[in-house]
Amino acid sequence: MKFIDTHIHLDGEEFAPDIDQVVERAREAGVQKMFLPAIDVKSCHSVLATCQRFPDLCFPMLGLHPEEVRSDWRSSLEQIKEIILSSLLSFPSSARLPVAFPLSSNVIAIGEVGLDYYWSREFEQEQLEAFEEQVRWSVEMRLPLMIHCRKAQNELVAILRRYKDDLPGGVFHCFTGNDVEARQLLEFPNFVLGIGGVLTFKKSHLPEVLPANVPLNRIVLETDAPYMAPVPMRGQRNESAFITYIIEKLADSYGVSEEVICEQTNENVSRIFSLRKS
Repeated sequence: MKFIDTHIHLDGEEFAPDIDQVVERAREAGVQKMFLPAIDVKSCHSVLATCQRFPDLCFPMLGLHPEEVRSDWRSSLEQIKEIILSSLLSFPSSARLPVAFPLSSNVIAIGEVGLDYYWSREFEQEQLEAFEEQVRWSVEMRLPLMIHCRKAQNELVAILRRYKDDLPGGVFHCFTGNDVEARQLLEFPNFVLGIGGVLTFKKSHLPEVLPANVPLNRIVLETDAPYMAPVPMRGQRNESAFITYIIEKLADSYGVSEEVICEQTNENVSRIFSLRKS
């Protein structure tokens, strides 16, 4: 089986001691591609460097994470936008087509961006403005969004609705919601739900919510490694090789084979990210 991890922080210090072994285990498990999200200016550079180190496997997504939004968020966004623009292939300003799947040094999405009020609302307004600015980038650059949202779905949806007809698509990363939240997010065409290790947790309601409300053509696989390791690896550092446990649980929940899960989620990734066949 071959599959894609659409969200892994492989550039993080957690992987520094044994990154080559982590990558080798991923390849052996069947991982074809890994998508790496940045969270701030510094990580934009580390994400790009990691993708250049593994050019056939790793691909960058750049943005400002909501938890990294502070009083200097405007300066951070200016720097990140400059990095993104310098990496993209030249495109006519009037182009309304999705970008062709680029080389590893080219950004494939705007992310990880969104809203997060789980711990604090201290920078609530700043988060709203920073997220909307990056949504506009998505529209202008025709790049999909990798969206993070915690305790802020109503606010997030309100912003996205302003651009609904123009958004190129994207991923609602780490979906853990209920049936109402799932249906609300799927109102946005060309968006899919990122499903990771939470699916396997004992108290998770996702095994029931997903088959009842989310068709398989609206799901992609992710780990969010080094975080959120699935059962039976929970408590360990997560890595892409562990995605097989997510595939197994999804197959059981939907009543299909693991091969069907891999084939459909790969097709979904190709559709959202304009991937070339490989």
